[in-house]
Amino acid sequence: MIVASTLTTNLSILVLAGFIGFVVISKVPNTLHTPLMSGTNAIHGIVLLGGLLIVGLSGNGTFNEVILVIAIAFGTINIVGGFLVTDRMLEMFKSKPKPSGGDDAGKSGSDAGGSAGKEKSS
Repeated sequence: MIVASTLTTNLSILVLAGFIGFVVISKVPNTLHTPLMSGTNAIHGIVLLGGLLIVGLSGNGTFNEVILVIAIAFGTINIVGGFLVTDRMLEMFKSKPKPSGGDDAGKSGSDAGGSAGKEKSS
């Protein structure tokens, strides 16, 4: 009887957490999605550290070690990919470098020379 009650309680908490998470994430505007995801990937670094610690403390179970190594690999891919996406997003917000004076000076010099040439002939 107690096991069924605990299972029902845990299952209802899982369903409610999933529903609330879906509602919260669906309300996030597109402009905030990537920064929030980068923060989530940073938090995933803590999960990765926990996985590394558990691998070090795991017993003789080869199956457990294989599963942990796979989890660590996927966690690493998630973290690296998240930071690459964040870096790409931040590049979009950087100001573009102003053109160097050499290109502009050449154009203005030819325009000025053309104007000066016309003035001399008049």
